[in-house]
This record gives sequence, structure tokens and C-alpha cells, in this order.
Amino acid sequence: MDHVKRYYSTSMTVNGKELFIEGPISGSELASLRFDEGLKAFRVPEQQHEALIEIADLPEGRIIVAREDDLVLGYVTFLHPDPLERWSQAKLPDLLELGAIEICQSARAGGVAKKLLEVAFLDDAMEDYIVIATEYYWHWDLKGTGLDVWQYRKVMEKVMGSVGMSWVATDDPEICSHPANCLMSRIGNRVPPETVARFDAIRFQNRFLY
Repeated sequence: MDHVKRYYSTSMTVNGKELFIEGPISGSELASLRFDEGLKAFRVPEQQHEALIEIADLPEGRIIVAREDDLVLGYVTFLHPDPLERWSQAKLPDLLELGAIEICQSARAGGVAKKLLEVAFLDDAMEDYIVIATEYYWHWDLKGTGLDVWQYRKVMEKVMGSVGMSWVATDDPEICSHPANCLMSRIGNRVPPETVARFDAIRFQNRFLY
């Protein structure tokens, strides 16, 4: 299975700024860039910058960034699921989690999120993976966008759907803890049926409990 990371880049204009969308980039490349102070949805910007540098250097880690010169204004991450999550239990080497996607407020509403995902999936190696995204409403910037949970979820589904990700059912307790939470997935066209079956098995672990 070919898991070589192939670099892609493009550019777009948002609010009069030329943004470069590129990746996967290495940890050293990411370390040479500055991190916008508005990127604080998950940690304070300095800590999130360090976390992304570590992810970039993981064998499976993929970081795609949107930058203006040397300033990162947005990013998307891919890596194996956290060992504490059920998605890691099947130990599938061809399962990746879209761990985070974040755009600073000054670069929103310009299609940056879709462009980040577009560049990520330009790499044909992504057809070897099942890619999942666990969407939890408490990670969403409802205050910054002015959207309610259902409006925000609709936006997220549209963005994820632009690269073929779609909602799938699960009995995972965290996802089931709020009706706006959801699991989305995209199954690459070279993923073998036995891998899909193992993924389905971890999606539903309590199917016989009533």
C-alpha cells in the first residue's frame, strides 16, 4: 500500500489577501511559520502550533495549511485516531481521523475550509484510507459565527461533503450524547472490504443491547 505523502499547493484570494494552500508540510516547515492569534479553538495558539508540528512529523500525520506569506491562517489535520477513542480499537493502519479544521475569523467565508480539504484529497494515497471526522458541537465556534448548532452542523456537512465525506450512524456514546454531534466518513476506493467490515464493527458495539 502506497502511503507516500505527496505535496500539493494552490492559491486563492480572500478578503483581498493572497493565501497559499499547501501540504502535507513537515514539522520543520511548520515551525518556520507564524501562527495567527485567532487560531485558538482547541488550545492557545502557541500550544496548538507545537501540537501541529508534532503531528506533521508522525508517519501518518498530514497537515495542510492556508497561509499569507509566513502567517498560518487556517489548517486541517489528519492522523490515526487517539488511542483512547474507540476508533483506534480495531488497530486499522488505513484509518485516518480528520482531527481538526480551523480557520481564523479574518479568512472565513471565502471557501478556505473547502480548499484545504480539496488540496488534502488531491493526493491519490488518500484512496487507501478510510477517513473519519468526529463532529462535536462543543468544538464549534458558535459565538464567532453567530450560528446555532444545527446551522453550524449544516455548514460542516457541506464542507466535508465537498470531498465525499458523509454522515454515518454509530452508537458511540460521545457522539450520541447530543443530537447535533455526528460521525462522518469517506471510504477510499482502494480500501479492501475486510477493512470496511472492521470499521463497521467498531461503529456499532452495542447493536444487540436494547
